[in-house]
Amino acid sequence: MNQFVDCTRNADAAWKLPQRIVIITDAWLPQMNGVVRTLTTTCEILRKWGCDVTIISPDQFRSVPCPTYPEIRLALARPGAVAARIAGLAPEVVHIATEGPLGFAARRYCVTRNVPFTTAYHTQFPDYLASRTPVSADTFWRYIEWFHRPAQRIMVATESIRTELRARGLNNLHQWSRGVDLDCFTPEAPAPAEFADLPRPIQLYVGRVSVEKNIEAFLSNPYPGSKVVVGDGPARAALERKFPHVHFLGKRFGRDLAGCYAGADVFVFPSKTDTFGLVMIEALACGTPVAAFPVPGPVDIVTDATGALSDALERAVAAAMFSNRADCALYGATFGWEAATRQFLDGLVPAGHDDVIAA
Repeated sequence: MNQFVDCTRNADAAWKLPQRIVIITDAWLPQMNGVVRTLTTTCEILRKWGCDVTIISPDQFRSVPCPTYPEIRLALARPGAVAARIAGLAPEVVHIATEGPLGFAARRYCVTRNVPFTTAYHTQFPDYLASRTPVSADTFWRYIEWFHRPAQRIMVATESIRTELRARGLNNLHQWSRGVDLDCFTPEAPAPAEFADLPRPIQLYVGRVSVEKNIEAFLSNPYPGSKVVVGDGPARAALERKFPHVHFLGKRFGRDLAGCYAGADVFVFPSKTDTFGLVMIEALACGTPVAAFPVPGPVDIVTDATGALSDALERAVAAAMFSNRADCALYGATFGWEAATRQFLDGLVPAGHDDVIAA
């Protein structure tokens, strides 16, 4: 029998709490990216609220490195292994987070057994893959459309992604936003020692250092000051050689990362393939305005008061400098993880439930 109980841990909670949740994902620890951070934080909160959450991820199977993205491991699960694992867990709800091998196997299990499931569209994979292969984005879009169409709900982070997926015939769309650790990411976080002698303004990028992030557009823009890159990835060595004046600090975490945001004058987000961009709201929570291209993700997050968008990145940087840092911090503080997790819960569909959300 499928049972949903009222969550009584918070007096204002009006949603229902499923007791057994299975999430299937091809992106998981030890990777560290927006998808993994979203899933790990969401699971942590769900468990705090009393949910029994099980993750099916590549670390549970033999795996191989993903071509062009070796940090991602592609699971080599034997036929039926994922299906047997899901069936053995007898979940009340099934959520498929990614479109990789494990997500594919979970989708097949749910479709063939008429099990309701939800999916999420986390990354602009057609554009990402097209930038790294000779295959057009339209070819990859056909797979994305096929993959998500049977889902009872497709979770999306922003209105622009909702509009794009709806235009491609995918309906049943449900908003699932993202959050910030507001205890960690604050304007008071101390700037790193490396910032002390850098010429101002300090322009910061945080994230994976790889081709699809379009970092070269940031590093080659002519706006004066200092450019700082926090993060690591396969393109780092080549970019360090090409841009010797740029300061590459490697990976930073927690309060050290927050200090990088808080100590910068502007946060630059050059990516054109992200569906949201967690780093943008982390920067804003630290009081740092955002400069970006006018593409999905930035257009849904950056306001006139908290940064600037332009097809010429140096113009966006220049305009963002006029933003009030207090306004940025106040806006960033509106992105809480608990509110985002409630949205996730609202989107789940229990077994035996054939309701779908209106487009």
